[in-house]
Amino acid sequence: MPNYLDAHHRHSILQLQATWTARSEWPTWLLLLGITGGWWTVITLTPSIGRVLTLLLLIPLITLWMSLQHELLHGHPTHWRAVNKLLGYAPLAIWYPYTLYRDSHLAHHRDETITVPQHDPESRYLDAQTWSGSAGLGRALHWLNKTLIGRLGVGPALALAGLAKEQCTRLVRGDRQAWLMWTTHLACVAVLFWFITRHGVPVVDYLLASVLALALSMVRSYYEHRPADAPEQRSVLNEAGWPWRWLFLNLNLHLVHHDLPGLPWYYLPRVYRERRADWLQRSGHFLVNGYSELFRNYAVRPVDSPLHPRSASASA
Repeated sequence: MPNYLDAHHRHSILQLQATWTARSEWPTWLLLLGITGGWWTVITLTPSIGRVLTLLLLIPLITLWMSLQHELLHGHPTHWRAVNKLLGYAPLAIWYPYTLYRDSHLAHHRDETITVPQHDPESRYLDAQTWSGSAGLGRALHWLNKTLIGRLGVGPALALAGLAKEQCTRLVRGDRQAWLMWTTHLACVAVLFWFITRHGVPVVDYLLASVLALALSMVRSYYEHRPADAPEQRSVLNEAGWPWRWLFLNLNLHLVHHDLPGLPWYYLPRVYRERRADWLQRSGHFLVNGYSELFRNYAVRPVDSPLHPRSASASA
């Protein structure tokens, strides 16, 4: 429990964690059954509903699956790491092995290094050396990636290219853990492809749905963090509408999650509402009034620079 919380706030959170809902984690279990059951139903009904509707339904289901995997790696719905890994290992989103996502995301939770290139695995910023070594086209793509429309368009390609470069380096180096992880993951992907093609879903359709789901998830991460001197002022409080909140399992309240990573997704809004003014003060008023505000203001305008300010000042 963070030491900045006062006694009343601590007591309120401990009461939530002691409820039957929190102890049983039934909302997360229900969500797990709903997503996997929905995915199975959509795939098996493809001959009846057609490829286009299948694609349209798979996009939010895969996005929700990625949000659920995030809950699993943070210790929900069980406290057993191996059990949660088993529950979330299915490669419904294709691109990221569960183990890789878990380890890199937990490393991202070192709040003192959030946004810092080469230290934060989820940083969307570049250091001075990488920036100076980028050609004109590379810089243009990174600037485009700082607009919301650009993030939807080129964000998945940049993310997957970075993933391929990093992981190929590990494999060429002979990293045993990487070889085991990718061999297992690709075997599971092969089984998934076999299953979907048996029910009339072409692999190319599924890959397209997965790329579009990855792009949709990047709406959440687009302005989730910003550089700031104080680590607690680097994570956003986005007061999003209910469709986005459900799709992202309340991770729009990102500072609350970073401060209380063990708090389940369904309690984040309550904890935020109880002390909204305190959370806003703690965040340095890093507040966004819903994702529509981001679309209005930054659809075609960069939200900030791809070059991390710490690197920019160091190279000045």
